[in-house]
Amino acid sequence: MYFTITHTFKEGVGEKRMDVRPQHIQYLKDCGDRLMVAGPMKDSEADKAPKFSHIIIRADSETAAKLFTEHDPYVQNGLVDVTEIRPFNAVIGSWLKGD
Repeated sequence: MYFTITHTFKEGVGEKRMDVRPQHIQYLKDCGDRLMVAGPMKDSEADKAPKFSHIIIRADSETAAKLFTEHDPYVQNGLVDVTEIRPFNAVIGSWLKGD
């Protein structure tokens, strides 16, 4: 099962986010093939800094996806205001081989 995870960053955490980013990236890399895609998002092209982190993972349950988010360095370092987790019904895409 796939889940989308969207972290909404707290206001004014840009510099601290950049400090924590290497830990966050390593955490995602350590997920292996459970991680489908991840990256920062902005509200618009005009925004200078990301307001969100968006992740799609494969997990056995919503509880497992929640545990994944709780261990994310962005969350553990207090950078995230809100985390939204939603089941994702992946239908088509190059990373769906074998599913």
